[in-house]
Amino acid sequence: MNALSANTPPRNIVVLAGGVGGAKYLLGVREYAREHGAEVTAIVNTGDDATMHGLRICPDLDSIMYTLGGGHDQERGWGQVGETWTVGEELKEYGAGPTWFSLGDKDIATHLVRTQMLDAGYRLTEVTEALCARWQPNVRLLPMSDDRVETHVVCTLPDAEQPSAIHFQEWWVRYRTKVPTTGFVQVGAEQAAPSAEVLAALKEADLILLAPSNPVVSIGPILGVPGMREALRDAAAPVIGTAGLINGAPLRGMADVCLQVIGVEQTALAVADYLGARSADGVLDGWLVAPGDGGTLDAISVAEAPLLMSDAGATAQMVTAAVELAGQVR
Repeated sequence: MNALSANTPPRNIVVLAGGVGGAKYLLGVREYAREHGAEVTAIVNTGDDATMHGLRICPDLDSIMYTLGGGHDQERGWGQVGETWTVGEELKEYGAGPTWFSLGDKDIATHLVRTQMLDAGYRLTEVTEALCARWQPNVRLLPMSDDRVETHVVCTLPDAEQPSAIHFQEWWVRYRTKVPTTGFVQVGAEQAAPSAEVLAALKEADLILLAPSNPVVSIGPILGVPGMREALRDAAAPVIGTAGLINGAPLRGMADVCLQVIGVEQTALAVADYLGARSADGVLDGWLVAPGDGGTLDAISVAEAPLLMSDAGATAQMVTAAVELAGQVR
């Protein structure tokens, strides 16, 4: 395993990430990388992906791409800044659903390019590279797989007598998780595989970081791709995760709701235990938690550091703490 310290910073950093929290974390990783001459690759969750109005939508890839490219709408928290909604409003006039999922005009352009390229036979990895040529995120973005994997949620909808499975986006956006829920299913995962680019990035990494993204529906689908856990366990680089909870409350999103569904206690240490030490079936060597959330875990080193991602500089300090923890891992 590679030895890292403040004096020997990593040169190749790989980050597993998803969602807006993952995007904010990558801003800090990129700033750390600029200061230390490192290259960054992000392996991004695609379990949120969906097809609507005939367009292939990749919410996590797009959120990260827009954020790192300077086009993210910080006030709204998603989509592009300066967005307009002419097409979406016209679709509503036609009664063309789904009306609960908003597509902005600029965003539609992204989805049109992606869908056209996918239909032409390009892999999602190649499509993402082409889209990033426009946004210049200065971080290499790789989808977790070129194969289609979608997170579906087993829940009981209003006025329904039996549970059914609906797409994660409908559960999250339309119902805001406010329906009885019993589990998550990764549709297509059994037939999926990491791309050659993902496997090469993990093999060549000096440091592998798990962003403080939702552990169930952002990090979970990435780890659920067959071969991904094995690649992480076989990697020479230390694997350091950062908790997305502070004193049991999520930094962003609804990680607490998702953890409750799968029966995992809503604490930073419980999430690390859920992800596990890579000496067994898990993936972690180290786990970074907020001050006061520390403790002891079998075969996983735990350290405390401020985890509020108030700006890129503060987040870069979180990355520095993760590097220091990686240097202590044996």
